[in-house]
Amino acid sequence: MDTRIQFRIDEETKRLAQQMAESQGRTLSGACRELAEQLAEQQRQATSHHDWLSLQVKRAFDRLEAGAATFVDHETAKSRMAERKSRIRARDLAPVIGDSMGRRGSDGP
Repeated sequence: MDTRIQFRIDEETKRLAQQMAESQGRTLSGACRELAEQLAEQQRQATSHHDWLSLQVKRAFDRLEAGAATFVDHETAKSRMAERKSRIRARDLAPVIGDSMGRRGSDGP
């Protein structure tokens, strides 16, 4: 079932918003509806991510309590993350560096 939303804005804001919407081939009402739908989708994604993250944290504590996890101190964790980031950056930059050195893929001369 559809629901109705009403809100107040000043006349100038409404006029400018209507002009912009019309320049895009939309109505102001349609533009407001699209914005509300986008906000709702962002909230769905945030909720989904929060649920996933909560599950991951719960699983980690379950493993820790079961003795199936190893504690890693802060400095070791920082070092491991720095190494991982470095490998990812090197992997991501490899094609760019290859292209800048005149190398081409199999479809090029």
